[in-house]
Amino acid sequence: MLQSVIAHAAIGNLFNLPTIMTTSAETGPNGKLPKEVTDLHPNAPYIKRNGEVDAWDNPEFKAAVKATGKSQMIIAGIVTEVSLSLRAEGYEVFANTEASGTFNDKLAADANRRMEGAGVHLMGMFGIVADLQRDWRNTSPNATEVFAYMDKYQAPVALMARHYSDAISSAGNA
Repeated sequence: MLQSVIAHAAIGNLFNLPTIMTTSAETGPNGKLPKEVTDLHPNAPYIKRNGEVDAWDNPEFKAAVKATGKSQMIIAGIVTEVSLSLRAEGYEVFANTEASGTFNDKLAADANRRMEGAGVHLMGMFGIVADLQRDWRNTSPNATEVFAYMDKYQAPVALMARHYSDAISSAGNA
C-alpha cells in the first residue's frame, strides 16, 4: 500500500499538478503522512488538521483547494469514503483506488459504491496517468518520462514501458 501512496504522490510531479497534503490528526489514529510522500512535495501546502475527519470541514484545506483554481481533483486517502464533500461542492473527483484504503474488503466495496453513487470516478493508477497523458506524442511529460514513472511504480506495465522506451531510443539512433 505504501508504494501505491508514493506512486500517487509522484503523479503530481510527473504532470506538474498542484498538490495539497493533509492529515486529520497527526497524533491520532491515522498518524503522519509518510516521509516519502512529503519529500516528493516539499513546497506543497501540508494542512495538519485538528481532528476534522472530512478535510473539507477544515477552512485551511478548503482555502488551499480553492486557491488551485482547479475544478477537478485526484484524491487518495486512508479512508476516502468519508470525504465526499468535494463532490457536493461541485468538484469533479477522481479517487485513486490503488492508493486508498479502508479497514477491510467489505468496507472498501461499500465505500466504492458510496463514492460512485455520489459521482466520484473510481480509477487505478494507470487509468489516471493515461487520462492525464492523453496522447503519447505529448511533450510534457513525454512518453519516455511517463514510461519511466510506470517502470518505477507500476510493475504490470513495466515491461511494456521498457520495450517502448527502447523502441523510441532505437528509432532516434537509426
